[in-house]
Amino acid sequence: MPSDAAADAGDEVVHDFSPLLLAYKSGRLERPLAMPPVPPGHDAATGVVSKDVQLSPSSFARLYLPPEAVAGEAKKLPVLVYFHGGGFVIGSAASPAYHRCLNDLAAACGAVAVSVDYRLAPEHPLPAAYDDSLAALRWVLSAADPWISEHGDLARVFLAGDSAGGNICHHLAMHQEFQGKLKGIVLIHPWFWGKEPIGEEPRPGNKGGVEEKGLWEFVCPDAVDGADDPRMNPTAAGAPGLEKLACEKVMVCVAEGDFLRWRGRGAPSRRWSCSSRRASGTCSTCTSPRRRRPGSCSRGSWRSSEWSETERLTSLCLVRPGARRL
Repeated sequence: MPSDAAADAGDEVVHDFSPLLLAYKSGRLERPLAMPPVPPGHDAATGVVSKDVQLSPSSFARLYLPPEAVAGEAKKLPVLVYFHGGGFVIGSAASPAYHRCLNDLAAACGAVAVSVDYRLAPEHPLPAAYDDSLAALRWVLSAADPWISEHGDLARVFLAGDSAGGNICHHLAMHQEFQGKLKGIVLIHPWFWGKEPIGEEPRPGNKGGVEEKGLWEFVCPDAVDGADDPRMNPTAAGAPGLEKLACEKVMVCVAEGDFLRWRGRGAPSRRWSCSSRRASGTCSTCTSPRRRRPGSCSRGSWRSSEWSETERLTSLCLVRPGARRL
């Protein structure tokens, strides 16, 4: 029987990424913010109906039908594919916050929504989450599920995600196989980082900077050049040119109280709005007062007049579920 001293040593925290994750010397993992999953079904507040589809032994997608689709209306609806955040270590398509958010989004946007569940680190280090998300997007575009084939307009596919989910959206949009298949992407408080600070980003010696940099290397142990891996820093030297983004439009939402905001605002101004502006492509940035729960940005300042009014309202619904219904 182990002594109390040995037990205490095994319970020592070796990686502290609180409040997302605590990793102990014994191998135990603690996720303080994790909530019990909630099942799919009918949402009385919005009239949205949802179901789960198993995509692999370790991943699934939760599909949402808005009331007009449930009522059998014939028109095809946009398809919104959503990727949850959580630093690649926490979160689920079945978590209460994201289930609530996606019910609201599907109703507000009038879209068929697909919330992707992917494997988490450290049990499954990156690229596991990228691989699961890529497989899920291919599955959506195949229209293998009757909800998508009967109600979804595959000419209007949008990707959206917050934090790590925003990072996933960018990663998928860089795949050339999706050229001409994505209408737009919405990056909500996207998790990007880099070795060289921009703006007032915290750096080593500041607790926030040490934790954030360490978390990326923790979830992606084979990262190329640490935080300047192109998957984490899309503006790093040698990163693929963002003019190759496989979508027509990009919107980046940042929050004034989030220390990732300089990276989110800096990426469009430094490379996206110049090198990726094609004849059919635009980039916009929306700023909210502070970082809130997923899907609850309360106000935005638009930096591009080139998005149509319909596209603005559709995208705004992605960050403010109470927005005007289309």
